[in-house]
Amino acid sequence: MIRVFLVDDQALVRAGLAMVIEAQSDMTVVGEAGDGASALVGLSCVPADVVLMDIRMPKMDGVEATRHLAVRPAPTPKVLVLTTFDLDEYAFAALRAGASGFMLKDAEAADLCAAIRTVHQGDAVIAPSTTKRLLEQVLADLPAPVPGPDPLTPLTEREREVLLAVAHGASNAEIAEKLFLSEATVKTHVGRILTKLGLRDRVQVVIWAYDHRLVRPV
Repeated sequence: MIRVFLVDDQALVRAGLAMVIEAQSDMTVVGEAGDGASALVGLSCVPADVVLMDIRMPKMDGVEATRHLAVRPAPTPKVLVLTTFDLDEYAFAALRAGASGFMLKDAEAADLCAAIRTVHQGDAVIAPSTTKRLLEQVLADLPAPVPGPDPLTPLTEREREVLLAVAHGASNAEIAEKLFLSEATVKTHVGRILTKLGLRDRVQVVIWAYDHRLVRPV
């Protein structure tokens, strides 16, 4: 059973989300909060697997709450950001803070539930191509890379190829076809990349690649 915690400053939105989630046989709502500060308190008392996190809230916004959750001792819940606009700069900030992806508030119920399941399984729910559209909005504000060792040093040559493909928005199937590998092998490479670089998911791979100026928006 996937334990979901709802965070949104609108009670009506929380009620609607709760109805959708409780209608699923594999999900249950274990708590809710109207702001980030209250969410942190609630999540310290109630174990949850996935947090549906609104961005713009009083007292503490979703970005700050996500940042606090990301540094808590394991196990920490996965954060799925809820936003009104798909190019919201706050959504990008939440991704950098450790969220596993974002969904628009007007998403279909089936899509939202699928996203919750995907995040619960440890993957990201936003396509790297969508992440890149967010990155385009803030690329100019990224600091210039500091001269130093090659950031790709920990990776094998094949892992470098896979990382760059992920950062350019390729799916596992597309990477497998391009590099003449099986999808299972690609998934293994992605897992090793995440471990070696200390990243959480594919979204973080894209952000890391842009931070290190390994790719640029096209």
